[in-house]
Amino acid sequence: MRPLTARQRQVLALAANGNTNQQIAAWLGVSAHSVAEILTVAYRRLGAHDRAQAVAIALAVGELGIHQIHIPDQQRETAA
Repeated sequence: MRPLTARQRQVLALAANGNTNQQIAAWLGVSAHSVAEILTVAYRRLGAHDRAQAVAIALAVGELGIHQIHIPDQQRETAA
């Protein structure tokens, strides 16, 4: 497995937090198509088939840290 680039990690972390490609694109000032391409290459590098699997693998191999995943307030209240 090849390591992710800084941009791939950034986009995957934003995706892991429930953001759509359109939201990520707006924040980064790129097109939604560019976000999709970045994620596709990241999935390939991680050997993942989709967003959820890519996040799980990235967490397992240290490409993302658990501290980068934010639990929405509603879910935090339900879990307590």
